[in-house]
Amino acid sequence: MPTTFKEIPRVRPTTPLLDRADTPDGLRRLGEAELEDLADELRLELLYSVGQTGGHFGAGLGVIELTIALHYVFDTPDDRLVWDVGHQAYPHKILTGRRQRMNTLRQKDGVAAFPRRSESEYDTFGVGHSSTSISAALGMAIAARLQGSDRKSIAVIGDGALTAGMAFEALNHAPEVAANMLVILNDNDMSISRNVGGLSNYLAKILSSRTYSSMREGSKKVLSRLPGAWEIARRTEEYAKGMLVPGTLFEELGWNYIGPIDGHDLPTLIATLRNMRDLKGPQFLHVVTKKGKGFAPAEVDPIGYHAITKLEPLNAPAVAPKKASGPKYSGVFGQWICDMAEADSRLVGITPAMKEGSDMVEFAERFAERYFDVAIAEQHAVTLAAGMACEGAKPVVAIYSTFLQRGYDQLVHDVAVQNLDVLFAIDRAGLVGEDGPTHAGSFDLSYLRCIPGIVVMTPSDENELRLMLNTGYLHNGPAAVRYPRGTGPNALIESGLAPIEIGKGIVRRNGQGVAILVFGVQLADALKVAEKIDATVIDMRFVKPIDEALIRDAAANHELLVTVEENAVMGGAGAAVSEFLARENILKSVLHLGLPDVYVEHAKPAQMLAECGLDEPGIEAAINERLVLIG
Repeated sequence: MPTTFKEIPRVRPTTPLLDRADTPDGLRRLGEAELEDLADELRLELLYSVGQTGGHFGAGLGVIELTIALHYVFDTPDDRLVWDVGHQAYPHKILTGRRQRMNTLRQKDGVAAFPRRSESEYDTFGVGHSSTSISAALGMAIAARLQGSDRKSIAVIGDGALTAGMAFEALNHAPEVAANMLVILNDNDMSISRNVGGLSNYLAKILSSRTYSSMREGSKKVLSRLPGAWEIARRTEEYAKGMLVPGTLFEELGWNYIGPIDGHDLPTLIATLRNMRDLKGPQFLHVVTKKGKGFAPAEVDPIGYHAITKLEPLNAPAVAPKKASGPKYSGVFGQWICDMAEADSRLVGITPAMKEGSDMVEFAERFAERYFDVAIAEQHAVTLAAGMACEGAKPVVAIYSTFLQRGYDQLVHDVAVQNLDVLFAIDRAGLVGEDGPTHAGSFDLSYLRCIPGIVVMTPSDENELRLMLNTGYLHNGPAAVRYPRGTGPNALIESGLAPIEIGKGIVRRNGQGVAILVFGVQLADALKVAEKIDATVIDMRFVKPIDEALIRDAAANHELLVTVEENAVMGGAGAAVSEFLARENILKSVLHLGLPDVYVEHAKPAQMLAECGLDEPGIEAAINERLVLIG
């Protein structure tokens, strides 16, 4: 039985088996009797490496045995293994030649937080968002067939990710094309089945065996000659399996369902995977695992230990306390939604599985009947809000910027075209740091401002966020407030629920020569730069409708206009300024500062901002360089 650890090791553990098995070729040279000890070593190595860097590890602990079994049975990387989301992929990285680089995890130029094709041939598909694995593996299976290859395609998807419509679209399509592929459902929340044990493990071995498959196919040939006989037999088999295993849904879709089996039972996993490896057609294996398995604190609190921060080394010198900062922006939202719900019984809160991340825990407890977690289903979340708004409710959709991209059609077609009263509280806008480009909110201003009728706001501090949430909520029509991850500059937050005037910015500092038009939280750095060069600073507040009067006045009284935003320059807020100037035939030198036309790689947020020239030194240098050019 696997060992349960109680502490994260501060010193690298001794791992003689893992030393021999840090590539799949080495792993496959081990004997099966050694694999359970290897699982203990891998679990300990994962705890140590994440303790050095911080990052996700609860999901990875839960798939230690599954990861070993997959690389042991399948010929990776020739066989294509696709992990969904990638939170659980750290053990996979350790076993595929990246063990010695795990100390660079999520750091600039280091190992990525999620599987990436450019990082390793074993990372067959780049992930970060959920529910893509089945579609990707299906595409790989079809391509293999077209190329005459017998390589295998395996998708590993969690029970949470399976709630998304995209996963079911792929599940529906694979049987239609008779794809030779395997989907493994990693059920780590017991949300689909609870009847795991000796009987279900035994049944899985039987149902996945070649003997059973041969008997089934032989019976099909014989009974198909008798009118209706095969259909009766098939239904009888289906009902018998349905009494013992929960796979009727998948069987109805056309999958050969096996399971559920214990995902921590290595002998059963290996035997079942070997049995299923060469079966033809769509195969579905249901394994039940425990998130945080083998680390006692994570087993008790899988949500709290979904990820951890870097541990300080033992006997480290005392660190000076950090300078006091303001509350997290998500915390400001969490307080606001409770206050507004108290004042307005029409308010409903919607989140696609981001209750903790969006700070809706208190709201969910205090206003349970008005709280709706739709699971990982962003498209549904947006259209659900539209339906509620049709009937007089006041929906607030709390969603990460990068995830709203998945609900864009619904935002346009179901909300905006109908001018429905929905407020989008868009968290994690801009660069988010170590999770990298799949999680960055780089494009929301660009994809929002082109939608007719929507109000788009960019708060520069915590108080501005609250004011804009008030404004968007009380506005009659679609509105969006986008705000970053982390803490603000500790602005004094007003407790009221009054709105501000829509489409009006504020001059925060008067200067000469240069006017810096800021959209969002770069305001503090812009003010510091302005003090050095005596520039005007304008907190634009609104991307749409934009404050045309302020832009016109700034253009008339300054030599250079500089726009600053933590969004793609292409199509962003700065572009809105230039479009207005062109429309008004105002000839003016304009400098746009924002995210460049590349995917900004994972690093510390401060490093990413510096790389993009969006910190104080970068803004100052860019302005001075432009001033030299224009003489």
